[in-house]
Amino acid sequence: MTAGLIERLYRGLGDRDGDLMAVCYTATATFEDPVFGLLSGAQVGGMWRMLTAGSGEIGVSLSDVFYDGETGSATWEARYVFPATGRSVVNRGQAEFRFENGLIAEHTDDFPFYHWARQALGMPGLVLGWTPFFQASVSNRARAGLERFISKQSE
Repeated sequence: MTAGLIERLYRGLGDRDGDLMAVCYTATATFEDPVFGLLSGAQVGGMWRMLTAGSGEIGVSLSDVFYDGETGSATWEARYVFPATGRSVVNRGQAEFRFENGLIAEHTDDFPFYHWARQALGMPGLVLGWTPFFQASVSNRARAGLERFISKQSE
């Protein structure tokens, strides 16, 4: 059953359905990736709603889906145009999950930030994407954008 939840999560991404993605998580879930850092609770669903609302077509492929009852993992590839720059991105990563009561309680996405930054951000990503300062700057902007999005949604 929960392996199907992983597939439903990524199907929601491909369908640009942030609401579908949000209901895959517990109310106290955590999510972590190289761009947003650690998010929790409503931030998790808010992130998916923001990403799917602000994007054009998203191509998603999923492989190596694993589920053992309490944990799971999957390899994913997302193809999209990064809205802030209009640049094409093919991002490949690995997801790790922990489940509670049939929902995602912890989700960690890992992908090479420098590879993503070169594609999504162009020359600044190429030149500075490997530096911790640049990664922190991108993360701070992403989180600030998420907080603005969540605030607007609750108005």
